[in-house]
Amino acid sequence: MKDLVSIHDLSKQDVLDILDLTTQIKSEPLNSERLKGKALALIFEKPSNRTRVSFEVGMFQLGGHAVSLSAEVAKREEIKDVGRTLSRYVDGIMFRTFQHEKVVGLAEGASVPVINGLSDLLHPCQALGDVFTIKEKKGLSNNLKVAYIGDGNNVCHSLMLACAKVGLNLTIATPKQYKPSSEILHQAMTDSSGAEITLLHDPVIAAKDADVIYTDVWTSMGQEKENKKRKKIFKKFQINQELVKLAKPDVIIMHCLPAHRGDEITDEVMDSNNSVVFDQAENRLHVQKAVLCLLLGGKE
Repeated sequence: MKDLVSIHDLSKQDVLDILDLTTQIKSEPLNSERLKGKALALIFEKPSNRTRVSFEVGMFQLGGHAVSLSAEVAKREEIKDVGRTLSRYVDGIMFRTFQHEKVVGLAEGASVPVINGLSDLLHPCQALGDVFTIKEKKGLSNNLKVAYIGDGNNVCHSLMLACAKVGLNLTIATPKQYKPSSEILHQAMTDSSGAEITLLHDPVIAAKDADVIYTDVWTSMGQEKENKKRKKIFKKFQINQELVKLAKPDVIIMHCLPAHRGDEITDEVMDSNNSVVFDQAENRLHVQKAVLCLLLGGKE
């Protein structure tokens, strides 16, 4: 495990190691010296709240240092050259961008580990945090039904790959024109450890007897011009109380945030006792600390 560009690139054992180390790190005191003297560069081409804070705080709590860089860093020169240069200064690079090819290029140029903090294609840190949250709340049984309802976007893609690696059954319900990438689906099926991945266009069937219901925004960053159109198309994919009633009584509700309350999820569901949305957000910090330790040499 040199980089974290896609969960597809990891072995099943890599993923399990991340989850196990996350459990250990989460139980430890906040301040440690696992990454003492280590530095992480953070490059942001896309706006960030959870990603920026969780990586900066995570490095601080591990005894290391994070350097936040602007989008201009990735625009002034070839992305491979950015990787080569930063590798002379830091021990790892986190990159949050639009084009997935730029993350790949950065990793090719860098001699230090590169972490995909989000691209238009994938969001591996989010999905690892999601699977850890499911493990924490429900365990990782192949009898569980995880239902993702909404847009077949980058979060959906990485969730597919993560569930496939750990053997979680995943049912995805999207409008027909917004289904996930067939290439990512193929990767997930190739990676599957006994997990079933089902694609539907009916949220009712997806929610039926679900142990987990997960959604994301209908309009992601960079798609703002499509907002009005998407709201009409996705209207029946809203996670509301009527849909939640179709799931198991102890279903957990997940959302990667930020949430557009009243669109993809109602206040009633978001703030319900079944919601683990903010536990899920917190777990981004813990799982990323585990990733940093495994990549930057702070496992012990």
